[in-house]
Amino acid sequence: LLEIPSHQGRALSDGAGRHFTPLEMEMRLAEMLQMLGEHDPQVPIGLVGDNSPEWVLADLAMLRSGHCSVPIPAFFSSEQVIHLVAATGMTQVFYNGGIVPVRRVFPYLPEVVAKAPVVLPPGTQKITFTSGTTGNPKGVCLTAGQQMATVKSLAEVLGKLGVKKHLSLLPLAVLLENVAGIYVPLMLGAECIVPPLGEIGLSGSSHFDAERCLNAIAQHQAESLILLPQMLQALVWQASPADPRLASLKFVAVGGGVTPVRVLERAAQVGMPVFEGYGLSECASVVSLNTPAANRLGSVGKTLPGVKARLAADGEIEIQGRGYAGLLGEPPLAAQAWISTGDLGEIDSDGFLRITGRKKNVLITSFARNVSPEWPEGLLMESGLLAQVVVIGDGEAQLRAVLVPRSAAVDQAALDSLVGAINARLPDYAQIGQWVICSEGFTKANGLATDNGRPRREAIASRFTQITQES
Repeated sequence: LLEIPSHQGRALSDGAGRHFTPLEMEMRLAEMLQMLGEHDPQVPIGLVGDNSPEWVLADLAMLRSGHCSVPIPAFFSSEQVIHLVAATGMTQVFYNGGIVPVRRVFPYLPEVVAKAPVVLPPGTQKITFTSGTTGNPKGVCLTAGQQMATVKSLAEVLGKLGVKKHLSLLPLAVLLENVAGIYVPLMLGAECIVPPLGEIGLSGSSHFDAERCLNAIAQHQAESLILLPQMLQALVWQASPADPRLASLKFVAVGGGVTPVRVLERAAQVGMPVFEGYGLSECASVVSLNTPAANRLGSVGKTLPGVKARLAADGEIEIQGRGYAGLLGEPPLAAQAWISTGDLGEIDSDGFLRITGRKKNVLITSFARNVSPEWPEGLLMESGLLAQVVVIGDGEAQLRAVLVPRSAAVDQAALDSLVGAINARLPDYAQIGQWVICSEGFTKANGLATDNGRPRREAIASRFTQITQES
């Protein structure tokens, strides 16, 4: 399990005066382990709250004790939280350093959520829920060993950088920050700085204040960061060339979606040492990464030690060597199974992996939230006001919709009201930011539908991208 090297300096802090040495962390962990001893390790316990030392300590205590933890993203909608609680069978959550009934934190939950005990795959220590491509995301079950395999391989390739301060800019409930942004720095003897997300400029899942973040990087003299593509893009265009606020940085990882090469080039101009990587929740996060010793622009790097990548006949990337225990509610995977990623890619002669597209229609926003367009589309169609609708916005901060009214009587005011009502039912990453009317509809004649009447998504996105961006 994760061992924190003994030293006299800070290992964990909130960036505002509260800090823990490794010894102080051990003392607090001992208290939490005693608290956990009163709970069945096979009954999942939720982990909720803003970024803080308490969140990290609770997570570490459950990792050390073997209790199954379920990080709950703050950006989940109430419907998603209800689903998560029902799917895991949790009745308690770690919150602000204590274990309390789940309904105390989420009072809107039904009194009885889980109908029967949940059977977990053997060895499950953590269940991570992504943003989900539909309203009910599935839980990925991970063992402690799978998480530590990722940590050790990242420590092996990054240990020589000598990073002493990591600043968390992503929610700790996101597996990437949890594993790569907390476990790895702690193993390497660095300080993890975990201020509340609002203090570093992030609110919700996709609202980001780049100026505030740049100032936070300077204030904390951060040496490493993990960013999503949209965050990086905002930072590099907000910063000035050779911006002094970035001078302390030694390594900045970007992942969760493909980053445009132009953004990476701009990062170099402003003084950000950015390295793109790639990972999957099913593989306990990072599986490939560019490093100072092996960096190829436009790729997501070479696979980490212990991980193999190959391409299926259709170009889909498959990964082996970091398999997960299974999906919650489904049979366990076979040992050393190749995992299908759903991403299309290429592997060059030097072993660098490049992502070329998505196998299915899933949209990945620039804040790395996965959204199936059928989700908001289905809600919009429920109104009866529309004949057709297509949601687009892959790689963008907000989704956009192309709407075909059922009749001329459905005016802009009615559609404004409709979109507003649907957005109120969706988490912010799945809401519609802009929309435009396509009065002619999607037909074979205008090239926006197939022979059997299905919308041609790529053609629609191409036709309406400029219109919606300028509207």
